[in-house]
Amino acid sequence: MSAPNAVPSAPEFRPSGTIEIFDPATGAAVGTVPMADTADVAQKVAAANRVQPGWARTPAAERAAALRAGAALLRERADELAGLNCAETGRPQSEGREGVLAGAATLEQYAELGPLHRGRSLQGGFDATDLMVWEPRGVVVALTPWNDPGAVSCGLLGAALVTGNAVVYKPSERAPHTGGLLGALLARGLPEGVLQTVQGDGRIGALLAARSDVDVIAHVGSTVTGRSIARSAAATGVKALLENGGNDALIIDAGVDPVWAAGQAALGAFANAGQICVSVERIFVHRAVAEPFLAALVAEAESWKAAPLVDRRHRDQVHAHVRDAVGHGAELLTGGVLPDGAGAHYPATVLARCDPAMRIMREETFGPVAPVRVVDSFDQGIVEAATDDYGLAASVLTPSMANAQRAWRELPVGTVKINAVFGGAPGGAAHPRRASGSGFGYGPELLDEMTQTKVVHLRPAPTQDDACARPGNPERGRTDTAD
Repeated sequence: MSAPNAVPSAPEFRPSGTIEIFDPATGAAVGTVPMADTADVAQKVAAANRVQPGWARTPAAERAAALRAGAALLRERADELAGLNCAETGRPQSEGREGVLAGAATLEQYAELGPLHRGRSLQGGFDATDLMVWEPRGVVVALTPWNDPGAVSCGLLGAALVTGNAVVYKPSERAPHTGGLLGALLARGLPEGVLQTVQGDGRIGALLAARSDVDVIAHVGSTVTGRSIARSAAATGVKALLENGGNDALIIDAGVDPVWAAGQAALGAFANAGQICVSVERIFVHRAVAEPFLAALVAEAESWKAAPLVDRRHRDQVHAHVRDAVGHGAELLTGGVLPDGAGAHYPATVLARCDPAMRIMREETFGPVAPVRVVDSFDQGIVEAATDDYGLAASVLTPSMANAQRAWRELPVGTVKINAVFGGAPGGAAHPRRASGSGFGYGPELLDEMTQTKVVHLRPAPTQDDACARPGNPERGRTDTAD
């Protein structure tokens, strides 16, 4: 762990006042949260460094019990947390509640896995003990997103805490009330200072990322922010654990039911208004099924109500992607029009005749937009889907087992889903690739990311008699002291 008196390299920052949050569905004020500043950040990091050694010495079973207590509190307050999430980001109450419950389940899983996280014994000399043991890294900074604050935050916080780290937690400035309550509930069962919440925008995140007296920066969010964190971590030597943006492709093969494929595409592109880390961002459809697929996808899109994006600033970014595509030759089949009225709603949108050079095909849009490109073969779809700066996830709809095998082997992404745009067994963990980040961000392997391994060689010190009897001692075996 770094020295607690290390000096941050980031510039001094004083807050402008508060973070103001408005309901993206109605435009009504939700509330304000005070901003932290440089002194607040320094104080919280110093406190985390002070208490972390004691938390590391706490038996693993007791740390696990604290996580279970936190999970129980989240379940009790699930409706309240979901309501805050809905008011701050527009996420439907039912989906927000599912996210909170998923977060509670994640805490419970890490409570089970933490005490079982183990090292290895090695085979050395008969008179020695050789071990590989893990230790907590020290102080973890957790920077979490707004689109699923319950589940994502609980993953990072649970894995860090159960392995003996102290945590400084900064929720997204777009969901500060949700993150603030979640942090407060989890901190109740922990020693003071083991989990601290700091509120602020990207400037506070940059302050935390630039400090040399923390040990891990764990970030889930945009690629731009992730790259900035990686640069800071390279300068300080701090471990960076990053799940950044994605530009996930959906490849639709010949021979699939086009109506079923359209339903899958709509779910992947429009669920939570397209604001899911592994949303479908690009669609490559085989020419053999393209016409009925597009007709069915338009019908699907028109059955989805315009949903609020997190705020108008984000809506402007999504709309700019759509307008740029149309300006470069894409055909707007439905949606793509800013609705009247308050809030930040945006309609489910389908674009045809998209080209790989278009911004909407090269960058993460993170909105309810389905850009479609028709390809002449499955081979073309695989090649174009793989030609991308990102590497988070991809989906493939195909009746061909050979093409399914080829897809998961050749697509350079961390997660490949065959014949379903969402789903998977619990406990799966993947490495994002390229601009999508690095390291395990979830699953049992996240415990490895939050710890470091030490090799121990332990043997007894020799007694005086042992020293005299060591092989090679010229005095070995003599019982007299005479010459």
